[in-house]
Amino acid sequence: MTEFANADDRSLVELLLAAAERALDDADSDAAAVDSVHVGNMAAEAFNARSGLANALAGSLGMTGAAARRIENTSASGASAFQSAFEAVASGRSERALAVGGEKMSDADTATATEIISRITHDREYEQGVTLPSFGGLAAAAYLHEYEGDRRDLARVAVKNHANAFANEYAQFRKRIDVDDVLDSPAIASPLHLYDCCPTSDGAAAVVISADPTDRTDGAVTIAACESAAGTHAVADREDPLEIESVRIAGRRAYDAAGFGANAIDVACIHDAFTVLEWLEMEELGLAPEGKAWRLTRDGETEIDGELPVNPGGGLKARGHPLGATGISQVVELVWQLRGDLPDDRAVERANRGLAVNVAGFGNNAVCTLLEAGA
Repeated sequence: MTEFANADDRSLVELLLAAAERALDDADSDAAAVDSVHVGNMAAEAFNARSGLANALAGSLGMTGAAARRIENTSASGASAFQSAFEAVASGRSERALAVGGEKMSDADTATATEIISRITHDREYEQGVTLPSFGGLAAAAYLHEYEGDRRDLARVAVKNHANAFANEYAQFRKRIDVDDVLDSPAIASPLHLYDCCPTSDGAAAVVISADPTDRTDGAVTIAACESAAGTHAVADREDPLEIESVRIAGRRAYDAAGFGANAIDVACIHDAFTVLEWLEMEELGLAPEGKAWRLTRDGETEIDGELPVNPGGGLKARGHPLGATGISQVVELVWQLRGDLPDDRAVERANRGLAVNVAGFGNNAVCTLLEAGA
């Protein structure tokens, strides 16, 4: 990964290149040994007036002859690029694939960035002025009305993820906060406040996927499954506004493909663009009973030393959310956790299986990845 922070001194292609070179170095792989390049990015044309990312990256790496493509799936572009690379290797079309995701959002001012991201929504909802924070606020209000958790429990999600990011050198917000900080921060979409929402970010992340058995070192991590699903595009058309069917279906498909379920997961990276999404997605994935994710938060079970650590790197909330990089950064975090690469204050103890879910829009699409250590 690169650090998720304002990158005034580097272009988007330079961020992608930095992450790719680090991944290749970590894999002890020469660029010439990679035969396909899969770049996840949502909106380089809108943010950076740039296209042709896959070709520019392959050229910068000297990967003449490699297959190269860009994958766009809004805020799940990173995981979709990872899935594309995984499928290339699993099918035998590639021996070794490079998945890279990135976004440089700081090139646009706040109003422009807001407009770009708002275009993710259904046209009918966009025309009514509904934004992704609006959906987050409506969902949070409905959840707190329907179930027993309270507003302070929701704030604890942000507190936990900021605490995790504090020890993560790649995180955008390395700052501890408390519940009152969340509740006293500016209102965004009631009941959500500023500290309930992810930031705009610059950054990139990359992984190398290999089918070569000689690459299976003692610290190798295996992809047990990577599955995706589209959901009902217009939120207003969903039977239950608290259901995210894309997450549920992608998770079920991943569990079926891997041969193990939610009870086998030791650590999870959840797409917490808004604090309430951590709860909703955990419940859709079977990591918490319906309407009970708040209880796991209140009891400390999702903290880094809890029964099921969630977002140990800080999540989108505090690690940051460069749209095209997020899905791959989740995989990178899990790999570090499963290999035992992290210092004690960052490490999940005895983690053997990890889950990542990267979501497009407000559940318009989801990609669920399951990883295993030493498999």
